[in-house]
Amino acid sequence: MYANKNIIENAVNSPIHKTLVAAVKAGGLVDTLEGAGPFTVFAPTDDAFAKLPAGTVDTLVQPENKATLDKILTYHVVAGHITTKDLKEWIKKGNGTYTAKTVEGGSLTFTMDMGKIKITDEKGGSAWITTADVYQSNGVIQVINSVLMPS
Repeated sequence: MYANKNIIENAVNSPIHKTLVAAVKAGGLVDTLEGAGPFTVFAPTDDAFAKLPAGTVDTLVQPENKATLDKILTYHVVAGHITTKDLKEWIKKGNGTYTAKTVEGGSLTFTMDMGKIKITDEKGGSAWITTADVYQSNGVIQVINSVLMPS
């Protein structure tokens, strides 16, 4: 990934984000994530999508499920340029937790566990940041190992 390219330009060339790119295209969010931003995208890997029940991704990318897909995808985006350094500082200031509002309108809760940043969704599911601070021209990608679900 290149810091002078935007989130979509980099994601398209990422060997571990093929499912995410397909979902963003199906959801019609390409133009948004190519926009000025800045955005922080908590980007699930292909392996993260593979953890979902069989058939989930195939169902979500169908045109009739666009609203649900958009809700899930925008739940992985927070306005602003947020680094793991920022998250660690905010978690410390918040006595062990930090909550961020997503573009979807829900919230993600961040905590530290064994020196790593853990993200908990509104349904109690969680993900870990596995590759931190991948800078983009219009934001930052934090690679995560699970798909987060809004309520």
